[in-house]
Amino acid sequence: MTSPARIPRISFTVLVPAAVAALLCALLGPSAAQAAPGESRPVYSYDHAIRESVWVDTGLDGDADGRTDRVAADIVRPAEPARQGRRIPVIMDASPYYSCCGRGNESQKKTYDDRGRPAGFPLFYDNYFVPRGYATVLVDLTGTNRSDGCVDVGGPSDIRSARAVVDWLAGRGRAYTARTGGRPVRAGWSNGRTGMIGKSWDATIANGVAATGVSGLKTIVPISGISSWYDYYFSQGAPLYDSGPDSLAGLVESPEAGKHCAAVQRALAAGAPRSGDWTPLWTARDYVRDAGKVRASVFLVHGMQDLNVRTRHAGQWWDALARHGVERKIWLSQTGHVDPFDYRRGAWVTTLHHWFDHYLMGYDNGIERTPGADVERSPGHWSTDARWPAPGTATTVLRPRGGSAPGVGLLGTARAPRGATETFTDDPRHGEADWAARTDRSTPDKAGFSTGALRGPLRLSGSGTVTVTATPSTSTAHLSAVLVDLGPATLRNYTADGEGITTLDKRTCWGEGTPADTGCFKETAADPKKVAYTVFSRGWADLGTYADARKGRPLTPGKPYTLTLHLAASDHVVPAGHRLALLVGGTDAGLIDPPASRPALTLDLSRTSAALPLTGGAAAFARATAGAPRPPSGGAPLDGLAPPHAPSRLPAGG
Repeated sequence: MTSPARIPRISFTVLVPAAVAALLCALLGPSAAQAAPGESRPVYSYDHAIRESVWVDTGLDGDADGRTDRVAADIVRPAEPARQGRRIPVIMDASPYYSCCGRGNESQKKTYDDRGRPAGFPLFYDNYFVPRGYATVLVDLTGTNRSDGCVDVGGPSDIRSARAVVDWLAGRGRAYTARTGGRPVRAGWSNGRTGMIGKSWDATIANGVAATGVSGLKTIVPISGISSWYDYYFSQGAPLYDSGPDSLAGLVESPEAGKHCAAVQRALAAGAPRSGDWTPLWTARDYVRDAGKVRASVFLVHGMQDLNVRTRHAGQWWDALARHGVERKIWLSQTGHVDPFDYRRGAWVTTLHHWFDHYLMGYDNGIERTPGADVERSPGHWSTDARWPAPGTATTVLRPRGGSAPGVGLLGTARAPRGATETFTDDPRHGEADWAARTDRSTPDKAGFSTGALRGPLRLSGSGTVTVTATPSTSTAHLSAVLVDLGPATLRNYTADGEGITTLDKRTCWGEGTPADTGCFKETAADPKKVAYTVFSRGWADLGTYADARKGRPLTPGKPYTLTLHLAASDHVVPAGHRLALLVGGTDAGLIDPPASRPALTLDLSRTSAALPLTGGAAAFARATAGAPRPPSGGAPLDGLAPPHAPSRLPAGG
């Protein structure tokens, strides 16, 4: 792992290291200077780098002003390669947040000098990679900051605005030196190889551009990215937020866009009804369906406790890429919506460096032969697997049965007798934290089922489902299914403001810097919390989608309906001595909005089951539960994290 203290930095006033590096390049030539160490090295001057802005023509007229929209692309690139006649690859982050909200843990924004040239770039990519022979390109999505057009929240304009820059970098597009007029400009310094990176909305754009199959995009690194915008706003018809993409567009658009884009916002509102029904608007923002077009490698990063961009996005995108044989790697942390730079900084910079060197520079450094999955098991402690889900994982069907008290039952492989039921009433004041803390107690708002204390560890790796047959007492009903590890553990405190990290005052520097862009960032530390249970996977649905996942229907009170809820992807080990529990309730407070009524729901246990991704399959479950005592009933509530609060409606991560 590279220590930040050992990363070379250029003095703000003395350029001796840069001069030595330039002399080395001149004596050895670019190929020898780069190839000898087996990785790109910081041999170019960051202080003397070329800083410029271009406006790339998207070919669209989203703001209907009679001319095609141009998007601003701000560039920092080393000056020496162009003088040597050598073209270089690009690391690109396309974002709507460069002026409204900022990027990274410190909410950094772009800054410009008195001549309008880029001066300060958010994050460390320019500081670290420009001296190593990369260009860094930060793109303002249409309708934001210095770009024309209108924000369409992951739609064709968003994706086209970023793809147009990839095309221009590959010599296929048009760009100009000004937002209006100006002279045409070519990216003659680019070798046409681009890697896209970003977190949240930025990661989402990387997913969407990759799903177009654009030539020249060699890799993407989506961090906490959306893979289908419907699943950002709804979960099988259950609303996750009380607003839609039109509100989100209004939060990030520039003042100029605000004057011209009312029609686009009206179209967003009309195309995304709060009914939760699937519409053509969602189809245009579903990148999973086009995973077969992806030609880039994918390094996917996600927090398993991300309650903003929830981990269903990672799971369905990963599975779709796997079906189409896309080369890929994954990191799964215990955090919420947090960048790996802020929870595994040294390892992240080193791994990202090797990843880009391989896919953009062409180094045979073996990164593609390293373990394909890193999973955080406890704060700061990671395990690796050759691939993900873990080898040997198989879908295993577990079933709930009644126990000695109402709403407190057993979880195993035996089917409940016909006619066995459990009933609970939706209480929108309560959610998963309340249910899990009282797994072993009869409560009116949930039904809980658990194994006995495990004889050996049990690993769940991947995405599961829960199928329920439920009879509602009203015409509308929401359902939640939650998997819980009952036993003591130390977790990252993902429901706190830092979502698993705390930010310290000390700064370390990653790469080289200038007074306007130092490359120095506040250090962070894990925010640990001791708990007596861990919620590790969740799924939500509107029971009205029982017949069609894309369209809800009114329910007939007293009639049973069967529905399969999709659980969020996860990777969790339930240790020996702990218990695995399945909880079923109504509204998961703070995470989904309640239905119009407060129904009582009666579960038919004989027709309710969970299909879970168990490493080792049914045999592993049988070994872990053989001879296990029956779970207890009653007892004091268990301590856990604070209940999840309503997550941000802005997938910013800043």
